[in-house]
Amino acid sequence: MSEFPAEFKYAKSHEWVEIQGDGSALVGITDHAQGLLGDLVFVETPEEGDEISQGDACAVVESVKAASDVYAPISGEVISVNEDLEDAPETINQRPHTDGWLFKMTVKDKTELDELMNVDEYKEFIESEDH
Repeated sequence: MSEFPAEFKYAKSHEWVEIQGDGSALVGITDHAQGLLGDLVFVETPEEGDEISQGDACAVVESVKAASDVYAPISGEVISVNEDLEDAPETINQRPHTDGWLFKMTVKDKTELDELMNVDEYKEFIESEDH
């Protein structure tokens, strides 16, 4: 069973958002998503300075099984990317909710966070998807 941090917000497309102390947001894919994808072999992150809108395909994670788009859970500007993933994409498989973050971004519209699921809603969502 996957574990999900309670303080994160979750999108139906299986991304997570963690609001940082400075008001920025870290974004990654959930443990559930990486488990479905299998062993990741390549990650393409957005560029620093990219303006992304909620729902936009903004990154790609590629496993031995398939390539999958990562969608922006909220709108904002990319302020940094996890460069460690370039040489070690498997970090997402090992620690998807910590070291496996994809990028850090500004939060353009805080109300978009309200459209995301909390941990209990996300768990219910993936259970309903599995059946």
